Amino acid sequence: MKLIDSILTQAASIASVRRDIHAHPELCFEELRTAELVAEQLSSWGIEMHRGMGTTGVVGIIHGRDGGACGRGIGLRADMDALPMQEFNQFAHASTAPGKMHACGHDGHTAMLLAAAQHLAKNRDFDGTVYLIFQPAEEGGGGAREMIKDGLFDKFPMQAVFGMHNWPGAPVGTFAVSAGPVMASSNEFKITIRGKGAHAALPHNGIDPVLVACQLVQAFQTIITRNKKPVDAGVISVTMIHAGEATNVIPDTCELQGTVRTFSVEVLDMIEARMQALTEQLCAGFGASADFAFSRNYPPTINSAAEADFARKVMTGIVGADQVLMQEPTMGAEDFAYMLQAKPGAYCFISNGDGAHREMGHGGGPCMLHNPSYDFNDDLIPLGGTYWVELATQWLAAPAKA
Repeated sequence: MKLIDSILTQAASIASVRRDIHAHPELCFEELRTAELVAEQLSSWGIEMHRGMGTTGVVGIIHGRDGGACGRGIGLRADMDALPMQEFNQFAHASTAPGKMHACGHDGHTAMLLAAAQHLAKNRDFDGTVYLIFQPAEEGGGGAREMIKDGLFDKFPMQAVFGMHNWPGAPVGTFAVSAGPVMASSNEFKITIRGKGAHAALPHNGIDPVLVACQLVQAFQTIITRNKKPVDAGVISVTMIHAGEATNVIPDTCELQGTVRTFSVEVLDMIEARMQALTEQLCAGFGASADFAFSRNYPPTINSAAEADFARKVMTGIVGADQVLMQEPTMGAEDFAYMLQAKPGAYCFISNGDGAHREMGHGGGPCMLHNPSYDFNDDLIPLGGTYWVELATQWLAAPAKA
């Protein structure tokens, strides 16, 4: 493993910053303290910055030896927000904010980018500009979209943008990247079935919305098994059913909510249309009616081929080809997708280890993301920082695309 010496030397210092962020988690668009801490670090290293983008975002600007005159620019993105979860860990840097926790490692993502920033600020042996994107509100707030609306790519002209997320399970020193879809679109639905209430002992006097809901949940799965190609990925999960207040009363209404995940907009269009048609027609067949609402949240995260291949070559130079895996697509969602809709780039995984770094007491082994016992592995900081530096400097040194 070829790590940058100066990043290794400063890793403990950056880890202390990471643990400070972990102890003071902030939810989407509330990252005031985190943004201030990031800004203080960048300022101390003489890095120019722009604050308040997308509400609480911070963009650091590091020009190379040419002062950025060549016009080439690359964006490196880290997310900063935490989750509305109660932490189970009892270590010294555990969350001090009840009901808030860095359970996805955004504290570590911020730390890895800070490690790279410190080195790049002191070693500007490149031409062009590196833009350090510290993004708010990835966890459902669409912070990437809001930064773009605020002019991220207009004010900071970059030709490519890259993101990275820790992934528990594989040993530290392992990366994964692939071209094409790597994260799914995230979408939500809410259906209110309107029947006719009645005494439960006299069901013939009413129209039972619960019965209709049960039929509809089953019917939705035919979209996955009979309306889309078997090779196209898609998920429909009904996760909430709310109805009734008494055991002897058929309610007037029943509400269904859930999520839809796909890797393509075409499959998503089909699923939404079929869900709406089934809802309207099946309810009508039972004499009921329905209100159908479908919200598209994050689009699929799709890596561009050239940038994914470039990232793989950089990773290979650091850890060796055997440690750079193909990126298995996941049905989780990521708002970096918005940035990849606007610019070429790649979103990769960096392995968070086998769980040996975790405080014991909650079971051995790796702890997945969004778990109350999760903690970022600080051993990743020098590796992630090295990757960011090598990616940026090698990309800026490569010939520009025609």
